[in-house]
Amino acid sequence: MIYSKEIAREIADSLLQIKAIKLNNANPFTWSSGWKAPIYCDNRKTLSYPVIRNRLKDLFTGLIREKYAPVDVVAGVATGGIALGALVAQELDLPFVYVRNKKKGHGLENQVEGEIFEGQRAVVVEDLVSTGNSSLNAVKALKQEGCRVMGMVAIFTYDFDYAREKFDREACELFALSDYQTAIERALENNYILKKDMDSLAAWRRDPGKWGQNG
Repeated sequence: MIYSKEIAREIADSLLQIKAIKLNNANPFTWSSGWKAPIYCDNRKTLSYPVIRNRLKDLFTGLIREKYAPVDVVAGVATGGIALGALVAQELDLPFVYVRNKKKGHGLENQVEGEIFEGQRAVVVEDLVSTGNSSLNAVKALKQEGCRVMGMVAIFTYDFDYAREKFDREACELFALSDYQTAIERALENNYILKKDMDSLAAWRRDPGKWGQNG
């Protein structure tokens, strides 16, 4: 769910301004999944902008204190959640770990990197939630280590219905600072896109696989 509508608009504006969010109906982007999409979101760009980076850190810190305290450890999802997660952990004076998408094939074969203990209450930091698969893979890895995962915070979510269903099944509460619908609304209001683009953008959100086949 969205933490705050006002904050969602603010963060969408910031992501559009620095081109962390790019929208293009005419020349769609190809995701790693093979989907064709009129949007590409690269929130790692926020790390290059200190004002935005610090704002995200402060928002996450406040959100975690409000919704999840007490917390024992902050976990970042590799790779996008590592840097910001570490900043949040530093601000909260908490230990930090990060979670790989799979176990290493050598050495200690860790999936969770850092010191973690059974029974710890963890909050997961993610930069982007799309299908939910990689995000919830991190949640499952932490649970396998005996952690109690309190929830997840993310910069941005596409808010797909099936992703929400996956989070519900895993009993993991997600709070995102902004989302797809807010982003396209703010893009229209700030003249990044035209009104005629909105129908296609909305259609993609409802069924991205079908949109790609027809696009």
